[in-house]
Order: sequence, then structure tokens, then C-alpha cells
Amino acid sequence: MSTPELRDRMNRPMRDLRISLIDSCNFRCPYCMPAEVFGENYAFLAKEQILTFDEIVRLARVFAGLGVRKFKLTGGEPLLRPWVPDLVDRLHAVAGVEDIALITNGSLLESMVGPLKRAGLKRITVSLDSLDPEIFAQLNGRGHQLSQILSALDAAEAAGFRPIKLNMVVQRGVNDHEVTEFASRFRNSNYIIRFIEFMDVGNRNGWSRELVVPSREIRERIDARFPLEPVDPNYHGEVADRYRYVDGSGEIGFISSITQPFCRDCTRIRLSADGKLYTCLFARVGHDLRNLLRGGASDADIARAISAVWGDRSDRYSELRAESEPTTAGSKEGGNEDPKVEMYHIGG
Repeated sequence: MSTPELRDRMNRPMRDLRISLIDSCNFRCPYCMPAEVFGENYAFLAKEQILTFDEIVRLARVFAGLGVRKFKLTGGEPLLRPWVPDLVDRLHAVAGVEDIALITNGSLLESMVGPLKRAGLKRITVSLDSLDPEIFAQLNGRGHQLSQILSALDAAEAAGFRPIKLNMVVQRGVNDHEVTEFASRFRNSNYIIRFIEFMDVGNRNGWSRELVVPSREIRERIDARFPLEPVDPNYHGEVADRYRYVDGSGEIGFISSITQPFCRDCTRIRLSADGKLYTCLFARVGHDLRNLLRGGASDADIARAISAVWGDRSDRYSELRAESEPTTAGSKEGGNEDPKVEMYHIGG
């Protein structure tokens, strides 16, 4: 007899597991890890607090048994964790999993693309917020060079990763003037740009609605120069609205959590580097799996704990935000002002 499909309180299945490998990063992007908060002496997780690869793989098998079909490795910057290709190789062997992806800032990617490809990684997403070297250096907060990232993209393409997704977080007055340049640069290529509305993730990124450039505005700017037409989603729960150029020169996407929330179709669950389970990017409470792993719990015990968390899930933060029209990060959601988890802790 088949096991009933796991569903949350809004009848959403669990399909995608975001696995944070590490909470630290070598960038200080202001919308995630602003340098004035995360200084040189900031205390990130100690090694013993972070899940081992054995623990991650064990959890991955349990999640796959509950219906997860996609893994995405994230961080912090996941490639700061040593031996990531070894982990990919082990995750690739997990029964039932159809896709393993990585999201990275690209700074450490160039030398890793070959080992990652051979290990079974299927997709790469690179965060890239500017094609202007000066703006890029300012936005990454550590002076990293744009040329380094572009070389890594060339290497990833040469290794056979295609299409490669590029995530651009668009902020008004910061980089929104570059959206048509991005479109022009990556048309007729093996890249798909996803333009992301600036979101109020965490509590420290200075979010305000005035900095949000609605996806519709971005789309209209691009469409005026390169006509677009909508494309059906690749799968149920896909977060990006897909469009292609009418002339056949490629595809782009728009992630519109602020103006067009997609909570009702969300199939993602998130595992932090220290083994806490979060049911939403904007969650306030994590559920500890590390203590179960290290306390002698069986796989069946862990599966029951995960099932209970997902079965009780009712998150729809972005929809509530849209209904309440907040103007600053940390605004009330249903009257609750508790702080949200920071994005560097669970990945984007």
C-alpha cells in the first residue's frame, strides 16, 4: 500500500528541500548580510554546531522518503564549505531525487565547476546584481571583482551547465537602471536571468517599499526594447513567472514576492546549517533536527518529526504582507512582531 502524500494545512505538498551548508559568506550584500552588522568579529556557527555531511545525507534520505524530489544547496556561501562535490555525489545517490542544484555568489565557483558536474550537480544559479564593476564591488561589500564572476560563468558553461540562472535583486536607485542591460547582455545565450523584487527577508537589511521595483515595471521596460511573451511554468510551485523573447532569443523570469505573492503554491522547506527546519523564508521559528540526529533518534522518529512540522504548516507571510501593506521590515504580520530568521542562515 502506498504512503499518503504529505500535505500541509493549505494542502501544499513538500517537494523541495533547501539545504544550507554554512552560515558564513565572503560577501556582505546589503540585502542579506550588511557589513555594518556582520563585521570581522561576527560570531558565525562553530564547526561542531554545523551538520556533518553524514547527517545531511541521512536527513536527505528521510526527506526523499517523504516526497522531496529536489535538493538545492545554499548558504551563506555554500562553496566556503570544503568538499562540496563529495556531498553532491552522495546526494546524487539518494533514491527518488530528481534534481540537485546550487546557488552561489560565484566567487569560488571557477575551480569547482568540473568536480561539481562530475559529482552529479544538475543546475547552478549565480547571484549577480550588477554588470557595472564599481556597483558590483560596492554591492558585494568586500570589493570582489566582477571579472572573477564572469570568468566563473564561462567555466560553468564550458563544463556543460546549461541553462545557468542568474539572480538579480533589483533595488530602486541602486541597480534598477541596469535591467535592460542585463536583458541585452544575456539574450541569445545559455543564461536565464531572474529579476527579483527586493524582499523584507530578516530584520537587518533596511528594507522599505520605496526600494521595491515591481516586476511589472521591470517587465515593461524590457518589453519596450525586446518584446516578451509569457511561458507556462515548468512545474507546479515554480516561483518565477517565465517569459521569453518573441524573437526566440531566450527566456527570463520574474520573482515577485512583494507584488504577486506565490505562497499558495509553495512546496519548499529549508534546513539551516545547524540542523533547524524552517517552513518559510520569512519564518520566525525553527524546529531542531540536530538534537534528534545526535540523540539516537531513528529515521522513523525523524520522519515523524518532519511530517508533524509540515502537516502543521500554514505559512503565507507574503500574502499577509500584501494584505497589511507594511512599509518597513519587521512590520506586523497578523499582530506578531517577533524577529524573522535571517536569510544568510537558511539561504535565499
